[in-house]
Amino acid sequence: MDGGTSFGSVCINPEIYLAWLVSQCLKNGVKFRRGDLKHIHQAARLHHSGQRAQLIVNCTGLGSLSLGGVQDRKLYPGRGQVVLVRNEPRAMVAVSGTDDGPDEAAYVMNRAAGGGCVLGGCMQPGVWESQTDANLSIRIMKRCVELCPELVPKGEGIEALSVIGEWTGLRPMREDGIRVEKEILKGEDGQPLTVIHDYGHGGYGFQTSYGCAEKAITLVKEALKEKARL
Repeated sequence: MDGGTSFGSVCINPEIYLAWLVSQCLKNGVKFRRGDLKHIHQAARLHHSGQRAQLIVNCTGLGSLSLGGVQDRKLYPGRGQVVLVRNEPRAMVAVSGTDDGPDEAAYVMNRAAGGGCVLGGCMQPGVWESQTDANLSIRIMKRCVELCPELVPKGEGIEALSVIGEWTGLRPMREDGIRVEKEILKGEDGQPLTVIHDYGHGGYGFQTSYGCAEKAITLVKEALKEKARL
């Protein structure tokens, strides 16, 4: 390697963190509803009061590519694949770029609270394949053991990894980056429908979530003030 840096950081277990976020929403009176929408204006019907929603916040990620009323053609998938193992290294490490190609990387990230260790990975723009690639998983494990030998007993290889599972995900990439903005659409009843968009976070949704949420909240407050003045 030509160079590198070391630093202290925070690592979360998404399964615990997301459940905590839901609990915070429930604590603050949020009502959860599940629905199958073909067009964004249909979301206005889902308000728990039975009345038409005043405003919609669209956080549908890659779904905004096909969601009626949005259909943002700047969105595209960034396919990723990881292997989750029980082995625990002494440090978390990552390198960008490998001998296996420009769309593959090597990183070892230990999850908090006994959530296992994530071995990655890849970034394959424009690839919609959602099934895991067994050969890619092998390359990932080999790279990670080479990068971080502490993952396995001395002298052993990937056969010493205790695999929990393999996962593939499609990151919501966007040509112009994250979209956080207000848009006025026509609702089903012909009346204006205010939509606050917040999507296109690629592979860094957790990192940008708080900043984007604060921006979205600002737009929501401004939109509601405008409605109150009308």
